[in-house]
Amino acid sequence: MEEMSNSSFFMSMKKVVGILIGVILVSIIGIVILYFNNIGPVDKNNLEMKEFTVLKGNTYLSLASSLKEQNLIQSELFYKIYVKLNNPKEIQAGKYSLSSSMSVKEIISEFEKGSTYNPDIVTFTIPEGKHLEDVALIVSNITNHTKEELLTLWNSEEFINEVIENYWFVTEEVKQDGIRNSLEGYLFPSTYELMNKDVDGKSIAYKMLDQMDKVLSNYKEQIEKSEYSVHELLTLASIVEHEAILDEDRPIIAGIFYNRLANGWKLQSCATIGYAIDEWKLTYSKTDLAVDSPYNTYLYYGLPIGPGNMPGRKSIEAVMSPDENEYFFFLANVCDTENQKTYFSKTLQEHNALKAKYLTCF
Repeated sequence: MEEMSNSSFFMSMKKVVGILIGVILVSIIGIVILYFNNIGPVDKNNLEMKEFTVLKGNTYLSLASSLKEQNLIQSELFYKIYVKLNNPKEIQAGKYSLSSSMSVKEIISEFEKGSTYNPDIVTFTIPEGKHLEDVALIVSNITNHTKEELLTLWNSEEFINEVIENYWFVTEEVKQDGIRNSLEGYLFPSTYELMNKDVDGKSIAYKMLDQMDKVLSNYKEQIEKSEYSVHELLTLASIVEHEAILDEDRPIIAGIFYNRLANGWKLQSCATIGYAIDEWKLTYSKTDLAVDSPYNTYLYYGLPIGPGNMPGRKSIEAVMSPDENEYFFFLANVCDTENQKTYFSKTLQEHNALKAKYLTCF
């Protein structure tokens, strides 16, 4: 009996030890996963560069709170653990360019390289929805290039052929007769940094094309399955960019345009009229709507010949993942500047009733 009792005791202890080992292993795995998650980037899609200053006497550990405040790391604790585990070489005082898309490892690597601060560096920001002419003007204001020089270069056949050869998402479609600007819609709106004011125009365009490449590469599988080309998808994204007031409206509006295309309707987007006549209004006249332009979706069926502005990430995402709905009409309550709202309708009768109710300022 005593032997059986001892045997039973050891069996029980074995089970307890097994359970404890299992709990410890699960805990270790959980901690490892938590660690690697917390030393990853805050936002891998946010490529905007921030200037981060390291003062004399700062250490890796003392910088933790500043890095957290500027949204460059997820966790002060796990950042400090990474530093302790990896023992990086001494940090130098100076200015560094960092972004929320960088992991702790990448940030530490930048610190280890030493300050790359260059007093000649210039930055520029391209807001979503700007046109190529606007981009050229913004760039010309901070470089030694004129707007006209940049537009001439960016539209030159030699450069466009070079771009088509280097980027999978730029095709011969940008060279169609009637295209106003070949790279309209292709230079991604974001904040960029140039080494100095003399950086050549090609390199500037390539910076923005590189960023568009990164964004579109996230949707490569969807693009390959789509019945529309990249050029057509960017064209639709540019329309959504102009038409949407609120971000949450973008997928719905994209869905409406897909509904119209699928049912053989004209898109009838005011965004395309503005680009066709190069004048932006709250309302357009019958003369405006009748202008003979390959961009005019009141006159021609299907998508316009090309993008009418530089669509941002959210408009591109909306076109890639539209809301599946039964709407065919929408209108923005532009008469009420304090209540930005978009109304959606399934029928023309509903749409006209909403126009009569909300578009009272015309």
